[in-house]
Amino acid sequence: MTAPAAPSISTSLRVLRNPYLLAVATSSLTALIAMPLRDRLDLANTVMLFLLAVVLVAVRLGRGPAILAAFCSVALFDFFFVPPRLSFAVSDVQYLVTFAVMLAVALLISHLTSGLACQARAAKARELQTHTLYELAKALAGALSQTQVHEAGANFLSENLHAETCLLLPDAQDNLHSIVAPAIPLSLAAGHVARQVFDSGKVTENTAGDERHSLLLPLKGSTRMRGVLMVSIKYEDKLLLQRQRSLLMTVASLMAIAIERLHFVEVAQNSQLQVASERLRTSILSALSHDVRTPLTVMYGLADSLALGKPPLSASAQETVITIREQALRLNNMVSNLLDMARMQAGHLRLRKEWQPLEEVIGASINMLGTGLQGHAVKVSLPADLPMIEFDAVLMERVFCNLLENAAKYSPSTADINVRAQVSDAMIEITICNAGAGFPSDRLSRIFDLFERGSVESAVPGFGVGLAICRAIVEAHGGTIRAFNPESGGSCVCFTLPRGTPPQIESENDSGESQ
Repeated sequence: MTAPAAPSISTSLRVLRNPYLLAVATSSLTALIAMPLRDRLDLANTVMLFLLAVVLVAVRLGRGPAILAAFCSVALFDFFFVPPRLSFAVSDVQYLVTFAVMLAVALLISHLTSGLACQARAAKARELQTHTLYELAKALAGALSQTQVHEAGANFLSENLHAETCLLLPDAQDNLHSIVAPAIPLSLAAGHVARQVFDSGKVTENTAGDERHSLLLPLKGSTRMRGVLMVSIKYEDKLLLQRQRSLLMTVASLMAIAIERLHFVEVAQNSQLQVASERLRTSILSALSHDVRTPLTVMYGLADSLALGKPPLSASAQETVITIREQALRLNNMVSNLLDMARMQAGHLRLRKEWQPLEEVIGASINMLGTGLQGHAVKVSLPADLPMIEFDAVLMERVFCNLLENAAKYSPSTADINVRAQVSDAMIEITICNAGAGFPSDRLSRIFDLFERGSVESAVPGFGVGLAICRAIVEAHGGTIRAFNPESGGSCVCFTLPRGTPPQIESENDSGESQ
């Protein structure tokens, strides 16, 4: 027969690591230590040694082994130290009380000590978790892109939970997509669940077959939903996600703050760029307007001198001079528009309002345009009870000139231009319509922007400043302006002016009677 194999070292280590065996060994070791001293120590002191052993077991091994150590300590104390020794028999009933008190005290000590040990371990775990969250927050605070935000969150969850992470963010159309190649295959069902989480803002669990279990957390910003964080773990470890839900929600909140910070930084940078661009453009417009106006005035004056000079020019030369003068005047109007726009954007526009009838400004604008209307008849329809309005006559003439000239340029030859007004309780609405092709429907919202034209490629002269000036002047008066295409065809521009309360004007009869 072969001799039985000796226990392996690994088997011995497993036995030593068993907390209950260690508890029994600790109680036995205490009995061995106290045995040589049993004739010198009082029984009460021996009890203290066993209670100390229970405390050590509770601190190191936990509540269950400490309870076993308490029972073992009572048994060993009875067997080796209470007369008659080496027997569980009790010679005096009072020792039963000693056993009961010793067991109760041991159990109470094991309970309190193990509870304190658990609290200490929990506090240490919380401290470690707080430290790791601090490191995550520091990494997210220094993130310069959404990819770095994803990497910081993914590394944290991988190290602490051994989980895989997918960060889903919305695009311009609010469609969710992963910013990097996702470690988690995003199926159609998972994409649908992510959409629901993004819309509802509620944490949702999702199981992909029997292999992985996912928790989808919304990334809530201060102003809107910023995305969805998808955390995936092995299916058999799904309880870990449930126990660590508060930690995952904290991570999602930190990532949402980081993503929102990047968004606001981008918005601020774009705003600064736009402000700098507008300032540069205004400076260029102002400089060009001043520098171009002087030679234009000279050209217009020379053309006028040639047209009125003696002896008169031939018919063809006279026609050429008139054309030069008209084109110089048109270019001068364009430069004036640019200069006015630069002045308005710089905040130097001052209104000189006076109460005056609207029909006078409309008539003055038509006369000022003259040949600029290109033969189009302007039909004006004003209500009989149209009150006087408080406005800046010079600026309002510019509005009518720009709108009438624009209507003439985009109308068929000899087509009428209609101007009408309506009175409401608080506003007076003026509409100017032509019979042209109408505004492009996709540009109606931008037609009043600076340098915006109805058609990008157009044979009609102009560079998109007139309507922008009209909007600036109308809004400075407290009104609104819009463009639309009526169902009957053509195009219309409608603007409003505050009606206000006109001053009372005394008639001549009333004035005479008062004298």
